[in-house]
Amino acid sequence: MCRSQHSSALPRRRGEQIRTPAGELDLSGATAITQISPGQAGEVFDGYRRVDNITDEILSIYQQALGVDITKDDIFYFVYGQLHDPGYREAYETDLKKMLPHIETPTDRRRFDQLTAAGRELVELHVNYEDVEPYPVTVDVKKTADPGDRETWRVQKLRWAKRTDPDTGKNVDDVTTMIYNSKVTIRDIPEEANHYMLGSRSALAWIIDRHQVKKDKASGIINDPNDWADEIGNPHYIVDLIAKVTRVAVETVRIVDTLSEDTE
Repeated sequence: MCRSQHSSALPRRRGEQIRTPAGELDLSGATAITQISPGQAGEVFDGYRRVDNITDEILSIYQQALGVDITKDDIFYFVYGQLHDPGYREAYETDLKKMLPHIETPTDRRRFDQLTAAGRELVELHVNYEDVEPYPVTVDVKKTADPGDRETWRVQKLRWAKRTDPDTGKNVDDVTTMIYNSKVTIRDIPEEANHYMLGSRSALAWIIDRHQVKKDKASGIINDPNDWADEIGNPHYIVDLIAKVTRVAVETVRIVDTLSEDTE
């Protein structure tokens, strides 16, 4: 099973703040920052104009290389797919640690279409992760705990369960089981879910790190992830989030694995 790593990419579009020419009245109430680039006119919202990050020049280059039916959206999804391609990541591993990624203009239409389709799926997963079907993890609640009690679902500090490594005899993280709190345990997390990496950690490891009650020593401010669950009136929010991120991770690994297959 190949490992996937989430990649940050330039957004599909960006907002440029409009600069009012000298001597003209600015009714937007916005502070000027930049002139709009030639040929990049777009819709204006609150003093910002929406600008396409895929330029007409790049579109022309790709259409000449691959066909006139190529669209700017195709190019965007292709880039997102390419940045998740294990072969690309391995080939340029050193460079990617030091600089922004560089992607050559593709010449193989079939490979371009494959990466574009994969990129489209990945974007949908990563952008709309809270709307995916939760992975059917098993949520065990102790018999002495009341599932209807809000306190049953409060998080203090998530952690992995432990297991004994048969080769070393040492205790290691069991990434198939998460200790939610003293009353709740989440089981049957697919091991491959932890192959989806966000930088140096898996997506689920980030959930563990971020969803714990912390107190800032300097300010005394307490960061409590349970507050959001209370605010939206869903005591199971963090449990649901774990199941959804598990789904996203499993599906990401599945998609990325197809990019490693021989395309001939």
